[in-house]
Amino acid sequence: MSSYETSTGTEQGWPLSSREWTVVGGSSALMAINVLLMYVFVVTPLAQVNDYLFAYPIVGVLVYGAAITGGEMVAERGIEGGDTGIAFVGLVILQLAFGIFGAGVLSFAPRDQQLYILAVTAVVTGVLTAVIATYVYARSKSFENWGSWANYAFIGGIVAILVGTFFEPVLLVGFVLIFLGFMLRLGWEIWRVRDQRNASAALQTIGVYIAVAGVFVHVLQLVMRVLARR
Repeated sequence: MSSYETSTGTEQGWPLSSREWTVVGGSSALMAINVLLMYVFVVTPLAQVNDYLFAYPIVGVLVYGAAITGGEMVAERGIEGGDTGIAFVGLVILQLAFGIFGAGVLSFAPRDQQLYILAVTAVVTGVLTAVIATYVYARSKSFENWGSWANYAFIGGIVAILVGTFFEPVLLVGFVLIFLGFMLRLGWEIWRVRDQRNASAALQTIGVYIAVAGVFVHVLQLVMRVLARR
């Protein structure tokens, strides 16, 4: 994650400013495109990419992690440098990473249930996002440490998945830690939107989108598991 200047104080930001609504609208639009890509990719050979990458789970985690981190860095570089083309390339990388992963998860469901599954996932993700946002906006305190906790959760998740690649029961620990990492990052990103009012709205939009997309693909896996048991 990139480092940003912090604001001079911690403020409650309700009602939302036009900049905050811009971030909400932009990240929601990017997420909507991603969900559409998942639905489209699931009927293409791209849906089989997960089968190859996660033959060894640590490989899949490292590949997607590198794609998400790389896409974010490229997009941020383009925005900070005023280069729309580079920023667009970064967003394409992010959309493909989340889209292909999500399509791979969704591919295990019958085609006629896929829209329903995506809709349920979107609702659950929306509720989680709303709960986290409400908590952040309701408390006049800094959530800067959530960014560090998110990184610790990601690192712990990667280590657990490395162990789980050879000792399968530990994989669940890795899933939980990475899911937790994305939720903590979402809270951190929302706090930045609340307090860092002079920061780039475009950069904050990308940050919120990545966090929401990370939560979405983990909720998608949980929804698939619940429906599979019916």
